[in-house]
Amino acid sequence: MAETVGSLADKISIIELKRYYMARQTERQDVDEEHRRTCLHKLGILTEQRDDLIDEIDTLFHAVMSHRQQLKVYRQYKMYNDPAYREQCS
Repeated sequence: MAETVGSLADKISIIELKRYYMARQTERQDVDEEHRRTCLHKLGILTEQRDDLIDEIDTLFHAVMSHRQQLKVYRQYKMYNDPAYREQCS
């Protein structure tokens, strides 16, 4: 599994926001029925994606808790704005 807990949580949060606003579109009275149907279809897709991500984070959690997998810490090594990494132009 290449995803981290944080990246999965981020994706779930983003999809939940999308689901919230898509659900609101399905309740609008100032749009035609086609718009509401399209939004309802998209809401179903977003719900499926959210459920897949929840399953993935649940699987990861159980694998870690049963010691079948370890969480890795991915460190960021930023090189920009650090003069030590700048090559001298000749």
